[in-house]
Amino acid sequence: MTHPPMPVTEDELHAYIDNELPAERRGDVEAWLAGHPDDAARVQSWRAMAELLHARYDSVADEAVPKRLEIEQLVRQPRPWIYGAMAASLLAFVAGGSVGWLAHGAAASPSTFQHFTGDALDAHRLYVVEVRHPVEVAGSERAHLQAWLSKRVGYEIKAPELDGTGLKLVGGRLLPGPEAPAAFFMYESGNGERYTLYTSRAATGTTQMRYASQDKDGALFWADKGVGYVLSGPTDKDRLNQVARQVYDQTEKVGG
Repeated sequence: MTHPPMPVTEDELHAYIDNELPAERRGDVEAWLAGHPDDAARVQSWRAMAELLHARYDSVADEAVPKRLEIEQLVRQPRPWIYGAMAASLLAFVAGGSVGWLAHGAAASPSTFQHFTGDALDAHRLYVVEVRHPVEVAGSERAHLQAWLSKRVGYEIKAPELDGTGLKLVGGRLLPGPEAPAAFFMYESGNGERYTLYTSRAATGTTQMRYASQDKDGALFWADKGVGYVLSGPTDKDRLNQVARQVYDQTEKVGG
């Protein structure tokens, strides 16, 4: 049989399910699936899961926005988290590669995803090993830290409360980002396990959540209202998902 001129990527498989794949690649992807039963089985499971999620939650996502919220262009696309969280509970994470969570949000461009996760993972690896100077401002000065970073990054930012996941705020620092200054928060568990949250302006709207890994470190990237976020930590995807849910739920309350 004739194989596609280029290997089919994970992003293309997700775009195929969401009917967002360019027409010129659709035939190539279908040919790929015909010759790769493992990928075909994954696609079928994702499609079945997506249909289940839409059947259960579209009525909620499509509810009219209350009149009291229809001011200053606050009407926005449905939050993708509800679909991602349910997808995680049904199938955990898809093994291997980057993961696009089934959601209404558009997929981030490869450059945005790569730049954000690359910079965030570099910062994570650089500072989590520091003993005396892991941060510029200690977590005990949370109010000052939040006010300072909000002023520098240009939008209100709060260090999420992650006590429910066993993580305490170590502190934070200001870093250069791909397109604008970035805020960087570090958290630590009782056994010394460290997670970091990296956030900055992003040239994208609301995107699906993506997973990436490098060596012994994993990261979850997403963007909302023009702000990108990367949660980095050990490669345990279930644990990253648990922490990311806490972060995501709290950043929803913060305007971008």
